[in-house]
Amino acid sequence: MTVIGFHASHEQIPPSELLSAVQHAERVGFTAAMCSDHLEPWSVRQGQSGFAWSWLGAALATTSLPFGAVNAPGQRYHPVIIAQAVATLAQMNPGRFWVALGSGELMNEHITGQQWPRKELRDARLRECVDVIRALLAGEEVTHDGLVTVDRARVWSLPEQQPALVCPAVTAATARRGADWADGLITINQPHDRLREVLAAYRDAGGQGPATVQVHLSWAPDEDEALEIAWDQWRSNLLPPPTCWELEGAKSFDQVGELVTREQVQQAVQVSADLGEHAARIAEYAELGFDQVVLHHVGQSQTAFLDAFGDKVLPQLDVTRPGPAVAIDPPGPEGVRRPEQEPQPAVLA
Repeated sequence: MTVIGFHASHEQIPPSELLSAVQHAERVGFTAAMCSDHLEPWSVRQGQSGFAWSWLGAALATTSLPFGAVNAPGQRYHPVIIAQAVATLAQMNPGRFWVALGSGELMNEHITGQQWPRKELRDARLRECVDVIRALLAGEEVTHDGLVTVDRARVWSLPEQQPALVCPAVTAATARRGADWADGLITINQPHDRLREVLAAYRDAGGQGPATVQVHLSWAPDEDEALEIAWDQWRSNLLPPPTCWELEGAKSFDQVGELVTREQVQQAVQVSADLGEHAARIAEYAELGFDQVVLHHVGQSQTAFLDAFGDKVLPQLDVTRPGPAVAIDPPGPEGVRRPEQEPQPAVLA
């Protein structure tokens, strides 16, 4: 049995329309949802970027779906603010909210005017943020001095159970690093051999919790139309790391994306007018060992996709609802001051 979720792409769809879309997704049989958290879209053609945290409150209140969000704490967002936001959504919606914590991209983070750190420093900063957020969600007062600074912070409104903090990983190395702190793994569709490597790296390093794959796809009644949708909307998103981490914004992504061919788009986006083919390919992800498959139709119009998949695709899959999105016996963060300790500076490696 596999959870089939709907991905709400803030970069492509106005927030009000996206809210209607996720409500429609629940009506046609999707059993989970997640959203992006960007300030900048990947392309000028996409043309949107609503504030995820406001939208999530509305989406959780008007559906019964569990939700996740991908977030980059440390520069644009202070980790204490993210801890408070996560705690509020989880307290209001017990077991229905998780957050994946990543190291971010320059396109969203440069707005602070701070230097964009090297990747190894971004990874170290992320780990500090994870530990700070984990401690705050446990009800602790936190003081921390390192790549991020926290002064006597406490989150007062807490859920009964800590929500899951998930590791987003495209590579096996990132999945392996996240295994010692995460309550689950999320990745994106890649060749199956690479997905096996990512999943194995996470599990072999002791990683627990559900494994989720986000699948970028394009469907239309006509094959050529499906391909044109994918090429128009998603060619700027095919740039691999480190390029996608280092470009400054939508215009830069569009300039580089002009070099991407339709054939290359088909290698990264599941393009087909055949709903049976979509169902078969989605089932393959469950066979690889993924517990949740989140579908992202890369077009800006979602209704026809939702109706077609609800009518023809989901019935071919053994769809179930996920379990509670809560932390799994989280380890105590190291290097942060507990309330009963002496007030000494704490520095994380």
